Amino acid sequence: MSTLADRAALGARWIDRLQPVALLALRIYVAQIFFWSGWLKLADWGSTLALFQDEFHVPLLSPGVAAVMGTGGELVFSTLVFLGLFGRIGAAGLFFVNLMAVISYPQLFQFECPAAINSHWFWGTMLALLFVFGPGRLSIDGWLLRRRERAS
Repeated sequence: MSTLADRAALGARWIDRLQPVALLALRIYVAQIFFWSGWLKLADWGSTLALFQDEFHVPLLSPGVAAVMGTGGELVFSTLVFLGLFGRIGAAGLFFVNLMAVISYPQLFQFECPAAINSHWFWGTMLALLFVFGPGRLSIDGWLLRRRERAS
């Protein structure tokens, strides 16, 4: 039994070595989705304002303010997630942007579009994982943490 446990532990250590690469891939994937969404909104600002006036109904915010905050959030937080700089803050910010998209778009919130709501659940889950586990060793946060540990 001891040999089986030793082999399982060895296998787990080898799999753990993949964690930084897996977190990097997760960061790149989810960041590019939100970055391009924000970029497209910025590229056609007139359409973006119309979208927030006619389709998205963000609670407590005017359409113009919601458009600026949503677009800015997508661009800034996705950049932070991609770089792994303040990675947990970026993941939490994108999680909130994702949540607001679901709440403010009635077809998503009422589950009328299963493919779209499933995408938002998927992205939310990835962002929650990045918030819990952090951006990983292959990030600016990871580099700064290692540098700080060496200095102390």
